[in-house]
Amino acid sequence: MTIEELAPLIQLLRDQQVIAYPTEAVFGLGCDPDSEVAVEKLLALKQRPRDKGLILIAANVQQLAPYVEISALSDSQRQAVFDTWPGPFTWVIPAKLTTPEWLTGRFSSLAVRVSDHPLVQQLCLAFGKPLVSTSANLTGHPPCRTYQEVMVQFEHRLPVLRGKWGND
Repeated sequence: MTIEELAPLIQLLRDQQVIAYPTEAVFGLGCDPDSEVAVEKLLALKQRPRDKGLILIAANVQQLAPYVEISALSDSQRQAVFDTWPGPFTWVIPAKLTTPEWLTGRFSSLAVRVSDHPLVQQLCLAFGKPLVSTSANLTGHPPCRTYQEVMVQFEHRLPVLRGKWGND
């Protein structure tokens, strides 16, 4: 996918909107992590409580640096994290004191992942920062695994990046 093809979705993210996209395991819902307005829209759309906290997905570890204290991990913990990234592994890492509560919920840590899904990589690189990410499903419903499932479950209420989940 080219930058030009991603441009409309990037603009929606900058406009504090929520989008859906394929990830390593299922379709995800995402938005700008620095926008409380966007995060509140995502939580309302998903019917998810704010205090549960969210996940950030990124193209590289540098994109996560403003949000988590990688340096708070021991050398062996850091090595374990870096050995699995990029990839489908999410780690819970101490959040920076400046990380907003709308991301951490009731926790002092934040779940983060450096994705190796090509579309997620492209989205995060084009956007210039990580995305809030949560599975594309209403609370209590199974996660969506296809474009069609996202459109049905969310009643065509959000833009969806077509693609396949997984890394095939």
